[in-house]
Amino acid sequence: MKKSKDILNINNLARTVWIIAACLTITAVLVVATHRTVGTTFLSSNDGVKSVVNVSSGDSLYKLLLAQGMGPGDIDTVAKLLKSDASIATLRADKDSIEFVRPNADSPISKIVVVPSPWRRVELTCDDGTWKCNTIDIKPDTHVVYKSGEILDGDSFYLAGMRAGIPTGILSDVYDLLAFEMDFERDIRAGQHFSVLYEENFCDGKLIESGRVIAVYFAAMRGDVKMYRFKKSDGSTGYYDSDGGGAIKSLKRTPINNAKITSSFSGGRKHPVLGYTRAHKGVDFRAAMGTPIPSAGAGRITARGYNSGHGNFIRVRHNGSYETLYAHMSKFAKGVVVGTPVRQGQIIGYVGSTGLSTGPHLHYEIIKDGHHVNPMTVKLPAIGNLGSNDKQKFIEYRQILDQAIEKMSKNPNMFIQLP
Repeated sequence: MKKSKDILNINNLARTVWIIAACLTITAVLVVATHRTVGTTFLSSNDGVKSVVNVSSGDSLYKLLLAQGMGPGDIDTVAKLLKSDASIATLRADKDSIEFVRPNADSPISKIVVVPSPWRRVELTCDDGTWKCNTIDIKPDTHVVYKSGEILDGDSFYLAGMRAGIPTGILSDVYDLLAFEMDFERDIRAGQHFSVLYEENFCDGKLIESGRVIAVYFAAMRGDVKMYRFKKSDGSTGYYDSDGGGAIKSLKRTPINNAKITSSFSGGRKHPVLGYTRAHKGVDFRAAMGTPIPSAGAGRITARGYNSGHGNFIRVRHNGSYETLYAHMSKFAKGVVVGTPVRQGQIIGYVGSTGLSTGPHLHYEIIKDGHHVNPMTVKLPAIGNLGSNDKQKFIEYRQILDQAIEKMSKNPNMFIQLP
């Protein structure tokens, strides 16, 4: 009897061990399956079975490919192809996704798709064990839209533009363009009207981003300002006034966007630190400490240093006639030294309060043929007027844009598509 009980106990123990082992196996399968399907969408199509994995924090290409059942050799090949042929070395968490394609659910991966941007698609395909990489550029569906607004009492151009529904990026570009012609401190008045023609880029019916500014109009104090973007016969693009003259000037009147003028160019001003009257040979722009200071035009650094009046300053020569000076900087931009060539808009330093200064601001000077001139009123030379052949094409193109603007001003939801 005792022996029979022992046999029964042994059988029960064996059965228990078998049950536990089976449970552990099922649990392990569920864990693996769960790991492989977290953040994954499965789709079936005529092209096979697709799974889309959203990249999460802590994910790596190796980890994701391994979870899809790929071996180390194929993973290494895919990683090298992405880096060499598509310039993709890392994945971005919460931004990137990877699509895996198999002929059927039990087959190895035959295709991998990575979309690093809405306008670029990278496809890796495996044929007889050999992986190949192909990059496809996606052309946006571009709509050209029209927005207009009015300056109200107490408005800045930025506030009026936001109220008109103009995206901040477009407003910044428009500000850069108008800064060649306007003094935003003194040329802005209630009742002035403005309009912008700009691009909106769509992909699969979804608005992805704003594009380029096509045309700008502003009813300024000194006269209407109109600018049109135009592509010349040599392939280069620029902005031109209604007659085809270059709208982009060699220098900007206001280097820092949205900065308020606190002291104007003057032949005699009481100095806030010294206390006596002397010439103020530039314009002061109030800005927060550390605000980047861009060069007003293309040129070369001819002086960079410190003196008791200007504090940290930089001087840029732009051509045989024009120079600009930037003073009271907190620090200089990295790599900007005497002799450095700079492009228009390149950051050369940062707003500070060094030298004879009562607070953070930029002191900006324009020197023409060795004499200081008022940055707000001096007539600045244009860059690249159109030649006769391009000018005729521009006039025809501008007339098309003007007609479109007239129609869209009456139909706010209308858009056009340019060739």
